[in-house]
Amino acid sequence: MVLFGLLLLPILLLLLYFIVRPRPINIPIKNRHVFITGGSTGIGLAIAKQAASEGARISLLARSVDQLQKAKESICQGYVVEVSIFSADVRDYDAVERAIKEAGPIDVLVVNHGVYYMEEFETQGLDVMKTMIDVNLMGSFNVIKAALPLMKDRKDKGPASIALMSSMAGQAGIYGFAAYSATKFGLRGLAEALQQELLVNNIHLSIIFPPVTETSGIEQVEFISVLTFEARERMPEITKIILESSPGMKAEEVGKITIQGIKSGSFSIPCRLDGRAVTIATAGLSLRHLSSWHLLKWFLQVYFAL
Repeated sequence: MVLFGLLLLPILLLLLYFIVRPRPINIPIKNRHVFITGGSTGIGLAIAKQAASEGARISLLARSVDQLQKAKESICQGYVVEVSIFSADVRDYDAVERAIKEAGPIDVLVVNHGVYYMEEFETQGLDVMKTMIDVNLMGSFNVIKAALPLMKDRKDKGPASIALMSSMAGQAGIYGFAAYSATKFGLRGLAEALQQELLVNNIHLSIIFPPVTETSGIEQVEFISVLTFEARERMPEITKIILESSPGMKAEEVGKITIQGIKSGSFSIPCRLDGRAVTIATAGLSLRHLSSWHLLKWFLQVYFAL
């Protein structure tokens, strides 16, 4: 009887899937303009390469001209696509607006930039906290606000996307990341509110929640050792233990998952199984985070993985 129930359950779940699954949203990447902030290294560059592999026109925005040029060469070596680079600080709205106007109408905007400093809240300087707020949160406001007029006026009225790069620290607070977590939690609220405002324009929001990820060629196991002496000294011991014990992801993996999530119109984009569990646990009142479809899909993945 138990065996019969175990065999019947996946059949019933598959039937339920066909009943509750939402109408799919297809956001194409090929021959469309993908604009990525923080696109010269790490996750941003990985997203750019994944989009280029699917035939997108790429624009990268970052501060370092040298890193931008290297990123462009790296993409062009592997893919025959148009790549434009723009040097600007996301904290400077005028500079961001000039870059976006020069780049032209955007179909997929990936707000990927970010900085973090690990230290206990009580000892961390307000200037350091303000830097994270200005870059991670206000910088995202600047980029989206500058891009929206051109996104709304795009000639291709097909579905467009704004994807915000948050973090698992934007779903659950982590010791030593108080100010950083606050900025990443803020991106979720921004995404939820903007989704309501922009649906009428066929612009869909996505928010990505990666774990600690290899950036700039740094392997997870080397993460602690490559930090500056000052950063290592300021990092709480508990934070070191958390980071060293948590399995990291390669930027290329996050890049692939990000593009897949954008193309499918997903709002929440967790990056692995534990991320999906955290997404369910922290869904709150956001129905877009916790639809019956997502619960069923993730349950099926766990069930068939056992």
